[in-house]
Amino acid sequence: MKARLPKGMGGGPGNMNSMLRQAQKMQEDMQTLQAELDEKEYEVSAGGGVVKVKINGKREILGIDIAEEVVDPDDIETLSDILVAAVNEAIKKVDDTNSAEMNKITSGLNIPGIM
Repeated sequence: MKARLPKGMGGGPGNMNSMLRQAQKMQEDMQTLQAELDEKEYEVSAGGGVVKVKINGKREILGIDIAEEVVDPDDIETLSDILVAAVNEAIKKVDDTNSAEMNKITSGLNIPGIM
């Protein structure tokens, strides 16, 4: 039994070449975008702004600024909690931005192993 494809979905070599060119273009666009996103820098604050984390698109922490008033030698646990929250928020911001930008190229197409 032969499979019947809708019009425009013919399996001819021209159509396959067109699909391959589109896939290659998408991959090139994604690589270019990823390189741009890797270079971006973000700053996120936590604890009402007493801790600021600077991170790049590769999820590398570039710096942490801590307001003097939050440093209490008798309460290291609070400072630690604020630092963890700030770093996690910074990583989330990078991931969310990367996903949103990649979705613009892929139109929401999920290709395992590519993203």
